Amino acid sequence: MRPSSPFSRSPSPLSPGSSPSGSPSPLCPLNNEICEFVYLCIYEFGEGEREPTNEGLELDTTRKRKTTSDVWDHFTRKKVDGKIKAQCHHCSKLYLGDSSQGTTHLRNHLARCPRLKFKDIRDMRQQVLIKQQNKVDGTMSLNAYQFDQGKVRNNLARMVILHEYPLSIVDHIGFREFVVSLQPLFKLVTRNTLKSDILKIYDNEREKALKMTDKNGSRMAITTDMWTSSNKKRGFMVITAHFIDHTWTLQSRVLRFVYVPSPHTKDVLADVLVDCFLEWNIDRKLSTITVDNCSTNDAMIRLLLNKLDTSSLMLGGSMLHMRCAAHILNLIVQDGLSLIGDGIERIRDSVIYWTGSPKRRQKFEENARQLRVQCTKELVLDCKTRWNSTYLMLSTALIYKDVFPRLAKRETSYSSLPYDHDWELAKDICGKLELFHSVTEFFSGRKYPTTNMYFTLVCELKIALNEWSLSSNEMIATMAESMLAKFNSYWANVSVVMAVAAILDPRYKMKLLEFYYPNIYGDNSNLEIEKIKNLCYDLLDEYGDLDESPANNEGSSHIPASSASSPAAQMKFRLSGSMSCFDLFVNNSSKKHRSARMEFDYFIDEGVLKRNEDFDILGWWKSNGLKYPTLQRIARYILAIPVTTVASESAFSTSGRLLSPHRSRLHPKTIEAMMCAQNWLWSEINGSSTMSGDCDFQTILDDGEPNEEDGSCVTVVDD
Repeated sequence: MRPSSPFSRSPSPLSPGSSPSGSPSPLCPLNNEICEFVYLCIYEFGEGEREPTNEGLELDTTRKRKTTSDVWDHFTRKKVDGKIKAQCHHCSKLYLGDSSQGTTHLRNHLARCPRLKFKDIRDMRQQVLIKQQNKVDGTMSLNAYQFDQGKVRNNLARMVILHEYPLSIVDHIGFREFVVSLQPLFKLVTRNTLKSDILKIYDNEREKALKMTDKNGSRMAITTDMWTSSNKKRGFMVITAHFIDHTWTLQSRVLRFVYVPSPHTKDVLADVLVDCFLEWNIDRKLSTITVDNCSTNDAMIRLLLNKLDTSSLMLGGSMLHMRCAAHILNLIVQDGLSLIGDGIERIRDSVIYWTGSPKRRQKFEENARQLRVQCTKELVLDCKTRWNSTYLMLSTALIYKDVFPRLAKRETSYSSLPYDHDWELAKDICGKLELFHSVTEFFSGRKYPTTNMYFTLVCELKIALNEWSLSSNEMIATMAESMLAKFNSYWANVSVVMAVAAILDPRYKMKLLEFYYPNIYGDNSNLEIEKIKNLCYDLLDEYGDLDESPANNEGSSHIPASSASSPAAQMKFRLSGSMSCFDLFVNNSSKKHRSARMEFDYFIDEGVLKRNEDFDILGWWKSNGLKYPTLQRIARYILAIPVTTVASESAFSTSGRLLSPHRSRLHPKTIEAMMCAQNWLWSEINGSSTMSGDCDFQTILDDGEPNEEDGSCVTVVDD
């Protein structure tokens, strides 16, 4: 507060216009108002000094006059390196503090000091927080908000990673203005600093992921795939590990998103995988590797078997190679559709014509509204290498079947009107492919289920193909026979792991095989069921009684030293040592196998549980480990095996956005850091790898606004 003028109270002996006696000088020609103005001017320029209030500071005692400027309500003088400095009470910054320097520079600082400017806002925020806390529990107190520059920087880097914002966001004017208005104390970083913060998060999260995989006692199933960026044609390999942790939660972690220079040969790909396995120390903990169906991958798996220790793999590595079931389904349907391409060509030409220009699209939509077609779907042209796009094209065109003849009467240039038998064929094809489309969607879901869920679907496809091959429609029968031949060539590979997983489901056990196999194999069904059962026995023999130690057997035949003095006792001792080896031999050859197989037989003979769609198979095996210890161990390995590479391929949609033409200069190391860190952070947020409904991946490409006419969501892409 500004001090009162000496003319408003008893004048000081040193005040202008006063005599030593304390009464106004009769010689002063100025009245009291003018003298007060002069005094205030002297006060504003800070001629005096104030004694600092902080204790323990070395003070300047050479001046005896007190400071009079109100600036010193916000500053304290202190000596720093022998010089007088003025320290701000709010932000602790130091300025020149000698009286000869004046106070103008200090006033300028107070005008822009952010902590002084927003002091009231911070106090109000603290009061609101305390009030809210008292509503819950009046006895608890809440600490005041403390701004932390490092923590805010870390949260900014996390935000960019999680939601795929560009690194240049820190240079955007709108973002910078928003940050300043939200928290003016935050010093916004440059894009290079942001990149450095992202790499620090990657290193920290990688250490956590390494510890998690190292402590995990279960085997890991691997999915991997290659992807080539569209702008610079750079090849990347994504490697994802799947496992069930100690809490019996299905987990997934992206281990690498590594740049692979050309050429992408079997040797190059195998070396990248082996390096990754060794780096993460999982080369002896593998269960399967799921890859797309191509000759390069087949050769790569053979090389991996030579490079890895097969004795550490399941059944000597015979189960290592898993082919992607979704990719196999795509090949199967493509073979079938290739035989009926001419039958649907007129429908495809019609879709091409009416989607060729915005004016034609508008005309098509107007005619559809006139016929009151209740559908908001748009015509979409298929991609011949993606059979599901052909299915979607036909199913949508069938909805607008009556619109095409109406347009043909009004548009003379439209000459590809489909015939009635074209529509009948399209209807039959869509009816047949609907099952394949549903299964593919289930296989391609982000929330991938445990392996036991797939076997029923694959069996249904097999039975459906057998029925379609007997169709009276010659074209449908031909299509089904071609699809069935392709299906049979892959059936043995994809069905084995699925069948074992289905047996481990207490709702199905062997009953599911006994139900489906007669329809699939006919008279050979019992033989095929026996093959799967023998495979289960092989797994039981390999993993039964792994924790049993030979030392436990040796202790049972130990002879005390006091009785070993006589020759008979010594002979008995030597015989006991030899017989302990015999006991170990018996244990390894019969008891272990017999007890594990008895455990399996008891499991399948116990009967099945009532079928429930919400059944938690992982929770069931977690609580039944004491009853079925060996089967529990096997279930933990088998149920985590993914039958598709979708978990790895889903990363490519993210990488495609990261490597857009606007971000094509990102270094491969930065790309890998952002890809892997995003997966690890989301896994930590959601508590598991399977994305829960509470928190999904959200990026700028997910923005949408409701369409006023049909209520649909229009995607807004602003790049």
